[in-house]
Amino acid sequence: MTKQKSDAVAVHALAAEVRVVVGKLSRRLREQTQLGDFTYSQLKVLIRLETDGPATVTTLAREEGIRPQSMGEIIAVLKATGLIAGSPDPNDGRQTVLSLTDACRDLMKRTRAAKEDWLFQSIQMRFEPAEVEQLAASIAMLKRLLDE
Repeated sequence: MTKQKSDAVAVHALAAEVRVVVGKLSRRLREQTQLGDFTYSQLKVLIRLETDGPATVTTLAREEGIRPQSMGEIIAVLKATGLIAGSPDPNDGRQTVLSLTDACRDLMKRTRAAKEDWLFQSIQMRFEPAEVEQLAASIAMLKRLLDE
């Protein structure tokens, strides 16, 4: 096997290992919080509203690539739980602008704090100072994977 082909095989194996480890870490972080019985689609809407700000059902549906009727069902559940609220669109009174409630923002803040606390405790208990530095360097490299 050539050196170049050998390197490619090693990188492919590394890619698979990174995927598995990141998946396990993601599941472990989800275990640290009790966000409720929300679907992936419902959570995506909450995160989108948090990230992008208030939006209409039509805008959310378009951004998520689903029909407005399907988004309406997602929104109905989130409204019923008190996580989002609607107000009339100032530009088009027929539309409703949806935004996160204070209760939702508080829940998201507590959820993130629980995850970060678990990570802090785990890192502090399991790693030596030199390993913490290695982990920090690894984070910088993982961020580069996400750069577009």
